[in-house]
Amino acid sequence: MDFLFDIGNVIVHVDFISSLKRILPEGIDQPEARLNRILERKDDFEAGRIPTGQYYSWAAKTLGHTGELETFMEAWVNVFSPNQPMLDVIEHLHDEGHRLLLFSNTNAAHIDFLRSQYPVLERFSGGILSYLVGHVKPEQAIYQLAIKNYGLNAEKTLYIDDLTENIEGGIQAGFISHQYSAEHHEHFLVWLNEQLQAGSDAAAK
Repeated sequence: MDFLFDIGNVIVHVDFISSLKRILPEGIDQPEARLNRILERKDDFEAGRIPTGQYYSWAAKTLGHTGELETFMEAWVNVFSPNQPMLDVIEHLHDEGHRLLLFSNTNAAHIDFLRSQYPVLERFSGGILSYLVGHVKPEQAIYQLAIKNYGLNAEKTLYIDDLTENIEGGIQAGFISHQYSAEHHEHFLVWLNEQLQAGSDAAAK
């Protein structure tokens, strides 16, 4: 079967706020509002609508960071931690011969960091990354690109994401979709086993 996997809060946990807080100058005004402004523009950045250098310079300035850009970038990429139960699932699915594809709103710095730190990403045959295609989930264009570029049969493609709006986009595109929560990983396993069994039964007919 074909699988589309979101990355953040599915394959890995993500905590932007804690990481970026570390470079906020002590006593700076409106720290939460500054952090929120960074995240509010992240979709436009990850869709390639804001040039990389421009976004990072603006984000550092917004946070009041006056040090080296390298320090900001360290905080920007060190936002991930492994979701080991999902990493184990991915290894199993790969070993079983399923085609695994990434399907993520992301940026070059994050994907480069993740590939360097998480060898499990080598189990994926490719994927659709927002910054490369100029669209972000839940825009229907990015779902259609996945279908077109990888010859997917949407009705036989399993899609896992943590955000309601993205799952709604996946359902609209025809994917078999599951809204994932790491706190309820066992619910995902039940769903996954049901889908794999249904796929096996259909193949046997």
